[in-house]
Amino acid sequence: MRMGARVMAQRQPMPERPAEERVQDFDEVPLGYTEEMAVAEAGRCLQCKRPMCVEGCPVKVKIPQFLKLITERKFAEAARKIKQTNAFPAICGRVCPQESQCELTCVLAKRGEPIAIGRLERFVADWEREHGEVQAPERPAPTGHSVAVVGSGPGGLACAADLAMWGHSVTVYELFHESGGVLRYGIPRFRLPRRVLNAELEYLATLGVETRLNFVVGQTATIDELLEEHGAVFVATGAGLPRFLEIPGENLLAVYSANEFLTRVNLMRADRFPEYHTPVHCGDNVVVVGAGNVAVDAARTAKRLGSENVTVVYRRTRPEMPAREEEIEHAEQEGVRMCFLLSPTEFSGSDEGWVEAMTCQRMQLGEPDETGRRRPVPIEGDTCRIPCDTVIVAIGSRAHPLVPETTPDLDMSRRGYVAIDDTGATSKEGVFAGGDIVTGSATVIQAMGAGRRAAESIHRYLTGEEPPNGNGG
Repeated sequence: MRMGARVMAQRQPMPERPAEERVQDFDEVPLGYTEEMAVAEAGRCLQCKRPMCVEGCPVKVKIPQFLKLITERKFAEAARKIKQTNAFPAICGRVCPQESQCELTCVLAKRGEPIAIGRLERFVADWEREHGEVQAPERPAPTGHSVAVVGSGPGGLACAADLAMWGHSVTVYELFHESGGVLRYGIPRFRLPRRVLNAELEYLATLGVETRLNFVVGQTATIDELLEEHGAVFVATGAGLPRFLEIPGENLLAVYSANEFLTRVNLMRADRFPEYHTPVHCGDNVVVVGAGNVAVDAARTAKRLGSENVTVVYRRTRPEMPAREEEIEHAEQEGVRMCFLLSPTEFSGSDEGWVEAMTCQRMQLGEPDETGRRRPVPIEGDTCRIPCDTVIVAIGSRAHPLVPETTPDLDMSRRGYVAIDDTGATSKEGVFAGGDIVTGSATVIQAMGAGRRAAESIHRYLTGEEPPNGNGG
C-alpha cells in the first residue's frame, strides 16, 4: 500500500454498547475489534524507521513489530511481542491514555488519525487469552536473590514481572484481600472487567511471583523487617490517601471521597448489596467534584447505581479536563451533566446531618498556571447553590504516611512523597520506590514505567550486572 493510501485510510471505529443499555449494568462498554478490523487498522502503520510511537510509550512497547504481526494474522505472536516489555497488555489496552502518549507521537497524527495502538494492544491480548494461547515465557535459572514488592498496583506488578523474568524470587505484599491495587479498587468493571484483571494477575503467578494478601507493611512488618528476609525492597504503595476540599460541611453524611466510594463498589462489591454486606448510599441527585478519570469513573458508577441526576462540577472548562476524552464522551452519552467554572465553597445539610446542597463560587479563566492550563479566578460576589443528596469529592490523592512513618531513615520530598534518585533508589540502602508514592497521582502506564526502571536498578544493585534486554526478549 502506498504511503498516501495508508494516511488516507480511515481509523477503525471501536464498536460499543448503546448508552441506554450499558448504563443499566457494570459490563464493559467497548466491544473490541474483530480480526478483520484489527488487520485493517494495523495495516495503516507506516513501519517507520524511527518509530516515535515507541518513544511516547513509558514502557517502550515494540509497537511497529507487534502491528506487523497483526497484519500477518499472527495474533498470539503479537501479544507475546508486547509482553517482552509489558506483561499486562489487556489492562493497558483498556485504561492507558494512548491518545496523549504513543498515539500522540504517531506520525500519522500529523496528517490524519493515528494508529489505534491501544485498541490493537487490547485486541491481541484478548485474542491470546480467549484462544487459550497464553504461555509463560521460559525463565532463566534462579539468581538466588529475593525482592519484596510493597503494593500490587501497576507499578509493583510491572517491577515484579521484570524481576521474576530475570530469575529473582519476588514476593508482592498487598494490604487488601485481593491483589491489583488501584486496578481493582479504583477502576470500575465497565472499564476494566475483573475477568481480564484476574487473567493478567494469573499470568504474573506463572512467572513465579508470590503474593501475600492482607499484609500491611508498616504494621504486619516494617520495611526493616522485610530487608531481613529480602535483598531489596521496592515500595509501590501508590497515593491512596484522599484529598478533601476543606470547606464547611464536608463532614456531612453522604459526602464521600472518591477513594471510599469507588473502593466500596469496585473492591467490596457494594453494587451487589445485600449479597455483599458493604452498602453504599447513592441518592437521586449526585454531585461529583473534580474532572479527572477518577471523577468521571465515580459519576458513571453513580448512574449505574440508579442515580437519576449526576453532575460533574469543575472549576475550569472542558478543554482543561484531565480525564480521557473517550471517558468524558461516554459519561455524557450516559446522561452525566458537566458544569464548568464552579468551585465549591460550602456544603449545607439537614437537621439530621445529611448533605442537601452545595454552594459554589463562579470562576473565570485567567493566565496559565504551572500545568499549562489557564488558572481559575473567582468572579467576586457571583455564587450559586446546587441541590444534592450525595457528593463525591474527586480532587486527587496523596501518599499514605504509614510506610514513611515506620521507616525513619526514608527521606521524603517537600510534597510528602518518597524521595528517590535517578535510579529509583531511596535514601535507605536496598530500598527503591516508584509510581504514585513518588510522583503523586499519575497514569497506570506511567507507574508501570517507573516499576520497570526500578526493576533494572534493583537487578544492578543485587547482581552488579546489566539486566537482560527486555522482559522475556
